[in-house]
Amino acid sequence: MKFRHAAAPLAATVALSLGVPALASPGSDLLDRVAVDFVRLTLEAGEREPGYVDAYYGPREYLNAAKLAPRPVSVLRKEADRLQGLLTKVSDKDLTPDQRRRKLFLKGQVKAAQTRLAMIAGDKFSFQDEAQGLFGVRPAIKPLKTYDPILARIDRLVPGKGDLAARVDAFQAAYVIPTDRLEPVMKAGIAACKAKTEEHIKLPAGERFDLSFVTKKPWSGYNWYQGGAHSLIEINTDLPIYISRALDLGCHEGYPGHHVLNALLEEKLTKEKGWVEFSVYPLFSPQSLIAEGSANYGIALAFPGKAKTEFERDKLYPLAGLDPKTAAAYGALMDAKAALARSEITIAAAYLDGKMKKPEAIKALAKYGLTSTARAEKRLSFIETYRAYIINYSLGQDLVRAHVERAGKTEAARWAAMERVISEPTTPADLAK
Repeated sequence: MKFRHAAAPLAATVALSLGVPALASPGSDLLDRVAVDFVRLTLEAGEREPGYVDAYYGPREYLNAAKLAPRPVSVLRKEADRLQGLLTKVSDKDLTPDQRRRKLFLKGQVKAAQTRLAMIAGDKFSFQDEAQGLFGVRPAIKPLKTYDPILARIDRLVPGKGDLAARVDAFQAAYVIPTDRLEPVMKAGIAACKAKTEEHIKLPAGERFDLSFVTKKPWSGYNWYQGGAHSLIEINTDLPIYISRALDLGCHEGYPGHHVLNALLEEKLTKEKGWVEFSVYPLFSPQSLIAEGSANYGIALAFPGKAKTEFERDKLYPLAGLDPKTAAAYGALMDAKAALARSEITIAAAYLDGKMKKPEAIKALAKYGLTSTARAEKRLSFIETYRAYIINYSLGQDLVRAHVERAGKTEAARWAAMERVISEPTTPADLAK
């Protein structure tokens, strides 16, 4: 349902257009005004930088206005500063606990806009400063040698002698999903992720997704949220897809990952509360740390322990025409490789800060990612495109995991905590609680 302008105060107009009660306190009214201006700012920034806006399903008139007359970046920067100033004037004593969380969420989103607009204007940031400004966390940069003992452990798992990355790549070649079986395997994986999620989270009525296979992209999979609890999930087939990716992508892009997060935020915050800022998703913002971290952790939440390998063995290997008897060995390797995930942050920081040349970065990504040169080149392409965004996958996952697992040891407690993370105005600071 669209928001419509009228003579009534903006807070009331927004709330009534969504069928929710208007909030009368001065603090909440100011938050509503900031939220609308933040949406306009974000949409106009999206006209200045393709890809800045990942999803939008709010008032059409805001989008039309942004396309018709986007303000210059210099003006948008001043607007972001103005909004941050307004947020500092909102007193917490005028807000409910829920509204205080909304204010903190907006402050983080606006801080990210200030940082990204500065980057668009040509300002330079170190990798850590960029990550802090955009995503609300300052990643620790561990020396690469920290990961050498993990490589040594994996070396003992993989048959043969010689270069470990080459051996791992050769080993994994036996687990590629044949092209003619890719669609049924992926659909089966997504269906399993959905079934696991539905056991614990009530999904919005009519939610759905479309699946498409694409090429010539820097990423392996992408969820393009369309609004109305509808997603387009795209899978990149530039490189062969391993059997482990079916559940990874199914959970990450779909259930309980990006599709569920966006659908719940739309239902519970945009529609039920009238919080228009959740109708737009600026990619370079703390929202992405929550989105990517929860999507990655969602894999282990849905298929804990050996459950993932066992489901792949029993259901996906036969569909793909692979030998189920070898599933345990491949699962052990995937589990061991997961401990290397944060090495990518070290490599990206060194490369983007000019401390590592491109050939050296590709070599390091191949070595510590235990992958082929072609896959390392593809990953570096992603890093060049999205820069500090890469922290959201491994660091975000670790933060979400720690937060969710502090909620309790039972499956029910952890799923309940996960639902709160993906349906409330969660900030990186919330994950430390």
